[in-house]
Amino acid sequence: MRATACWFVSGLVTFKSENKTRRLVSATHNSRPSMSRVRSWILVVGVLVGAVGGCAEPQDGRGPATADSIAATAPGTDVVGAPLDASGDTLRMGRPTPVTTRPGYDNQPAFLPDGSGLVWTAIHDGQADVYRKIEDEGGPAPVTDTPESEFSPTPRPGGALTLVRVEADGRQRLWRYRADGTPDAPVLPDADSVGYHAWLDSSRVALFVLGAPPTLHVANVKSGTDTVVARRIGRSLQSVPGRADVSFVQVGPDSSVAIHRLDGASLTTRRLTEAPTNAPTGDHAWTPGGHLLMTTEDSLVAWRRGRADWRPVAALDTMDVSRLAVSPSGDRLAMVAAE
Repeated sequence: MRATACWFVSGLVTFKSENKTRRLVSATHNSRPSMSRVRSWILVVGVLVGAVGGCAEPQDGRGPATADSIAATAPGTDVVGAPLDASGDTLRMGRPTPVTTRPGYDNQPAFLPDGSGLVWTAIHDGQADVYRKIEDEGGPAPVTDTPESEFSPTPRPGGALTLVRVEADGRQRLWRYRADGTPDAPVLPDADSVGYHAWLDSSRVALFVLGAPPTLHVANVKSGTDTVVARRIGRSLQSVPGRADVSFVQVGPDSSVAIHRLDGASLTTRRLTEAPTNAPTGDHAWTPGGHLLMTTEDSLVAWRRGRADWRPVAALDTMDVSRLAVSPSGDRLAMVAAE
């Protein structure tokens, strides 16, 4: 089975679906010198977003690689968990331990709504599926096992799981899945080129939509309305705890990177703070108490409203960390680390 995917070559991305190739956009993964291997070769949803620029054919003139060869060259990444003390004004992270240990790609972690475990994307033999690990219930187990590839597992308010599904005809749409891991139906039948998503509430979802540049949409699954609210955004969309809001990364014309918040009531956006690095991916996560977490080259750092600066939480030592997720109770942190 061939997984549909983007191939990152010197910042260029091509999308292969069956026998046709179409150009897409992503937001660069290569931003920190020490993360060059991971950032250059991250493979995700047909576009786990890279440079806020365009996609093109490989510069050597050859066609795009097959999905099998892409999977073979994708970086090995693992999901790592750590205790998190977010009870006070100062955060503390405990000793990290691996959630996944196999060679290969394990990425895009998200906690289940009840905090009982994690879901994430894993690539096995060129095929992307979603896996799950429940606390005290043994090792990882597959959630999906379909001919298509699934990415970006995200709990929907109310308990359902929504995924970006790369379909046989090349479309990337948001789907809801049944409890047994089989696809139910598209959440938004007319919305294509979806890369990532985050729920504002049970009926409205924020979408990272591929394009030149990538755009932030708010779609209502009941009415079908689709509103573009921002352009030139990074890949990381996060629901803000306790609010019907979503945070996202805004990349400026000068390549500056800042965290913005989308107000779910007015659909207006406002700048929260400058990001601690210039990585346009902008991977970040919120604690229930309102701390915003990101990583620098060697540290986990935190910001909260009323502060002008980012404060260190923990040294990451030799860990190359990208994506982050915080449990609903705020007592655990999931990270993606290069092998």
